[in-house]
Amino acid sequence: MSRISICELAEWQAARRQFTLLDVRRASVRLADAAEIPGARWLEPEALFTWKDQIPRDRPVILYCAQGHEISQGIAATLYALGLDARYLIDGFAGWHSAGQPTQRLST
Repeated sequence: MSRISICELAEWQAARRQFTLLDVRRASVRLADAAEIPGARWLEPEALFTWKDQIPRDRPVILYCAQGHEISQGIAATLYALGLDARYLIDGFAGWHSAGQPTQRLST
């Protein structure tokens, strides 16, 4: 399992690199933030074992949680152990937002 910095993720987006971006913040935290990183797909972190097999295996998967700690690191480690190129975003959504990177309102 590896990690990716905010700058690296922004570069990947600008280069239109193929990857899967997953928002794995808890539902309550995500709703409180009311925003997400553009292109992200939200998946309930507690339901990992119900959705893990739906993740494309032909490209890197980047996970972010609120702060880039336990949730995204744990899920990235699990997916990596299952053979995926899984990475977690250092500092999570909070770091992305405070770095001035683009976010979008949650779609209702």
